[in-house]
Amino acid sequence: MDYIRAQDVTFSYEEMETAKQREVLHGVSLSIRRGEFVALLGHNGSGKSTMAKMFNAMLLPDGGKVFVDGMDTVDESVLYEIRRRVGLVLQNPDNQLVASIVEEDVAFGPENLGVPPAEIRQRVDDALKAVDMYDFRLNAPYKLSGGQKQRIAIAGIIAMQPDCIVLDEPTAMLDPRGRGEVMDTIRRLNREKGITIVLITHYMDEAVQAGRVVVMDNGEILTDGTPREVFAHVELLKQHQLDVPQSTELIYRLKAGGIPLPDCVLTPEECVAALERLLRRPE
Repeated sequence: MDYIRAQDVTFSYEEMETAKQREVLHGVSLSIRRGEFVALLGHNGSGKSTMAKMFNAMLLPDGGKVFVDGMDTVDESVLYEIRRRVGLVLQNPDNQLVASIVEEDVAFGPENLGVPPAEIRQRVDDALKAVDMYDFRLNAPYKLSGGQKQRIAIAGIIAMQPDCIVLDEPTAMLDPRGRGEVMDTIRRLNREKGITIVLITHYMDEAVQAGRVVVMDNGEILTDGTPREVFAHVELLKQHQLDVPQSTELIYRLKAGGIPLPDCVLTPEECVAALERLLRRPE
């Protein structure tokens, strides 16, 4: 069943210098099923972040429709409910942390929803445990690492009990360790709690971890499929100035040099296995 459904969505921004409208989404149609883990890819200006903001009605379409669990995002009477169900995590966690103590920060969302204090206490504890940050509940957020801050920001969304979390480049400002912590959290929330995940990322090795990859280019959907289906089209992606996972790139270049290797290797583990098989082949 579709949880989020976009139909022929168009959207324009007003350019500051000219005051002219610049269309950035050109009739995009996209459906996301409940419980999916979808990676949304595209270079800067492709429309992916604009599209993501449509999913919790932060932006409304100029044309077409966006539905969340059957609710039309332009219907003001359901706006509160849509934003409760679809949480948005942005790139810089410092912009989302509002309190001086971690557990107070996580409680901020439920308090604004009018949740009773006893239930808030339970939600905060559960959310912090879900992102493996419960032991830091009394810490000051500013003393945490970037990855820990982002996990606290995610916990603040979880405490609002959303059905879906949209993450707009949540690891862009993090080091490799922080990126790993956040991705582990995202996968666990999807796998164990059934939360629908929409991940916008520039890191192709993160996209490989999703169940589905949607690639946008110039305000339209370029391709859509499993990671193996999408990253099999290396030439197509390169034509649109898009990257592929490092392992895919390595095997692609070796194959281009005439070395017999399998198609569309996605992960370092698959890459190592393919090279080992090659080296063990008899002369």
